[in-house]
Amino acid sequence: MPRFEDLPYRPCVGVMVLNRAGLVFIGRRSEGPEHIDETHVWQMPQGGIDPNEDPWPAALRELYEETSIRSVEHLGEIDDWLSYDIPREIAGRAWGGRYRGQTQKWYALRFTGDDSEINISSPGGGGHDPEFIAWKWEPMERLPDLVVPFKRPTYERVVREFSKFAS
Repeated sequence: MPRFEDLPYRPCVGVMVLNRAGLVFIGRRSEGPEHIDETHVWQMPQGGIDPNEDPWPAALRELYEETSIRSVEHLGEIDDWLSYDIPREIAGRAWGGRYRGQTQKWYALRFTGDDSEINISSPGGGGHDPEFIAWKWEPMERLPDLVVPFKRPTYERVVREFSKFAS
C-alpha cells in the first residue's frame, strides 16, 4: 500500500446553495468513517468529478444527485482548488484507500425554486442513494462549526469568499 503522503487527492466539486434570505443549504450526512459526534455531521453538497467531466457540469450533477435541486443561478466560484487531507486513521476506509483527501472546485449558487423541490430521501429523481438524512437552511457564518474538523479550514475559506452573496 502506498504511503499516505504519496496518495493523490480526489478531484471534486463543492456547492454553496443560498436561498433568497441568504441562508445556506446544509445536509446531515447519513454515514461515513469521518463521523466523530452528532454535531459535526453537516455539510454542503459535494462530490467527485467523473473522468472527462468539467467541474461546472459536475457541480450541477452532484447537486441534483444529492438534493434534487435544479432551480439555481450561478453567483460565483473560487478560482483556486481547495484541498484537505482526511485523518490518517480513516484513510484506508474512505474511497477504498485510494486518496489522501479531496481537492475541490467550489461554486456559489442562488436557489431560485421552492423548498418543495428539495428531495433528499429520493434524490435525483430516485436514481441515487440518499446521502443526507436531514437538511436545513443555516446562516453562512455557522457552517465551519458544523462540519468535521478536518474540513473546517476549507469551509472557512468558502465562507470568506462567498460571504458577499449572503445579503
